[in-house]
Amino acid sequence: MVVNTLREWKLACPKSELELVFPTAKGRVEHHKNIVRVLRPVLVKAGLTDPEGEPKYTGLHALRHFYVSWCINRRAEGGLELPAKLVQERLGHASIVMTMDRYGHLFPRSDDGAELAAAERALLA
Repeated sequence: MVVNTLREWKLACPKSELELVFPTAKGRVEHHKNIVRVLRPVLVKAGLTDPEGEPKYTGLHALRHFYVSWCINRRAEGGLELPAKLVQERLGHASIVMTMDRYGHLFPRSDDGAELAAAERALLA
C-alpha cells in the first residue's frame, strides 16, 4: 500500500533534478522545520500529546521509534508482532544486539514460571 501510494505521489509531486520524494513546490529540498510543522497536527489529532496538549514527539526520528514499536507490539494490541530478527533487518541494524539493546524492553514477555515449576516436578518426581 505504501509503495503504491508513493508511486502515485511521484507522478503528481513537483519535479526536481534530485528526484526528491517530498520536494518543495519549486522542486527543491524541503526544510526540516516545514516537515516537522506538518507533523505536529497529526500527532495532536492522534492524541500523542503531553498533559498540556503539546506533541510528545517533536522530531522525525520519533517516527522511526513509532514504527519499531508497531512492528514489535502484539497483534491483539494493533501491532505486527514481528520476531526480533525481522525487526533488526527492517531497521538496518548491523547486529541483533543493537536492536535488542535499544528496543528489547518492548518485546512481549511471558511468565514461564508455571512451565518451569511443572518441569521441575516432572524431573524430581
